[in-house]
Amino acid sequence: MTRVALIGCGRMGSVHGRNLASNPRLELAAVADADPVRRKAQAASLGTREASFEEILADRSIAAVVIATPTSEHLEGTLRALHAGKAVFCEKPLALDLATLAAAAGELAAPPQPLFVAFNRRFDPHYRALKTRIDAGEIGVLESLHIVNHDPALPALEFIPHSGGLFKDFTIHDFDMAAWLLGEDPVEVFAWSACLIDPEIARLGDVDTAKVLLRTASGRLCAISNSRRTAYGYDQRIEAFGAAGALRVDNVTVTAVSRWGANGAQADAFPTTFIERYADAYRGELDHFADVLERKAAPAAGYAENMRALALAEAAARSASAGAPAKP
Repeated sequence: MTRVALIGCGRMGSVHGRNLASNPRLELAAVADADPVRRKAQAASLGTREASFEEILADRSIAAVVIATPTSEHLEGTLRALHAGKAVFCEKPLALDLATLAAAAGELAAPPQPLFVAFNRRFDPHYRALKTRIDAGEIGVLESLHIVNHDPALPALEFIPHSGGLFKDFTIHDFDMAAWLLGEDPVEVFAWSACLIDPEIARLGDVDTAKVLLRTASGRLCAISNSRRTAYGYDQRIEAFGAAGALRVDNVTVTAVSRWGANGAQADAFPTTFIERYADAYRGELDHFADVLERKAAPAAGYAENMRALALAEAAARSASAGAPAKP
């Protein structure tokens, strides 16, 4: 078993901590967090020890770290861990500013230890099956994509000013998915955004609704729909259109049970949190990291993929502001 430490015991740290503790190929060696109360509670619940980040970096028996700190701390934590000889699993994104991330290219583009940036949706079993079938040519040459990514409800308003904005916090998943499924980098972005759900979000300098178009050099197109509210659950759908047909991933329901009656067919509810909807994906990305640590695989996403997604996010923000296409 490979010894791995968890850095950050917040919402995402709790998800990764549980998965680390239950993964038979990994040993959760320690947890660290700036909040001593939260750190102590996490260590107790997972049956491991508390430690400072400095203690973890100095411990040669710990081969890797999972970084689930606030986004503003991702880059510094990643660099420190790599310098200490640790492999790194870092929550997306590595940074919220493209220029800052680009300045670290010398250390991150070819890191001394494996660096995996966790775009978790690549590991959702439904999307992985979609990717496999697209690549196998099941619908002929892929021509266009539709991606729907709608949250059930707004996040806590205090999260908004530190999130990086809708495009960097939310749509960044879709930018990564689009390039991954298309097999080609988008070269132009056209975005519209609005604040339609809560005017307080606009006062905080963000938007809550967006429509984005991407175009690749070969002319392939992708349409992305984003909203921070649905009123019916977590809406996650993708359609792929090709020369010989289409492939579609519909929403996952809590159970596969449906009821048929006089009013027609009624399916079960959609998941109401991303943690619930993407539970398999979070476990899958940690299994992938175990493969990386055992030298069975190269990281599926790293610095280059993060740079691409962040460049698209910044281009989308410029486009929405200017009302014109922008290039990443």
